[in-house]
Amino acid sequence: MVVKEMPMTIGRAPTRRQLITGGALAFVGAALHPSPVLAEPSSEVSHTAEAIHQERQFKASPKRVYEALTVSEQFAKVTQLSAVMQAAVMAKMHKPTQVSQKAGSAFALFGGYIVGRQIELIPNKLIVQAWRARSWEPGIYSVATFAFSGDGAGTKLVFDHAGFPRGQAEHLASGWQGNYWEPLEKFLGA
Repeated sequence: MVVKEMPMTIGRAPTRRQLITGGALAFVGAALHPSPVLAEPSSEVSHTAEAIHQERQFKASPKRVYEALTVSEQFAKVTQLSAVMQAAVMAKMHKPTQVSQKAGSAFALFGGYIVGRQIELIPNKLIVQAWRARSWEPGIYSVATFAFSGDGAGTKLVFDHAGFPRGQAEHLASGWQGNYWEPLEKFLGA
């Protein structure tokens, strides 16, 4: 592509039209012929990040499912039905479940092994959490998103989890299944 210079009168500033046209031509030229530096992907961006996406159906209203995950007394009952709390080590932990329906509040689950903050809460529709296991390196938080929608007499929950340490996807996916979805289904069915 050949870019022609706009004629300018010597000693006078370029007109507004000349500036706009020149800028547009420069932009098009850069887009059609990008610099090699701009064309190479950054070494700071991971293109192999792990993530979890799960969808579940519950025979309870979105309000009931939402409250089971955001009211301490209810979630404590859910955790008691979980696989991890049935194990001898976790059963000995006596730190109570702490979870809130207030955005920005901290939470502690499963005897304090899972901690984080409620980032965004839309009652009966959405929970977004900064979520971490205590075994992770300090300062590492992932994002867990729970989206609820009414599905007839029940609830469809769409869950996404990302930003956790590499190599944890399978472990975490089975943990969500055995420690959240299965006990939640039991709790809601009771």
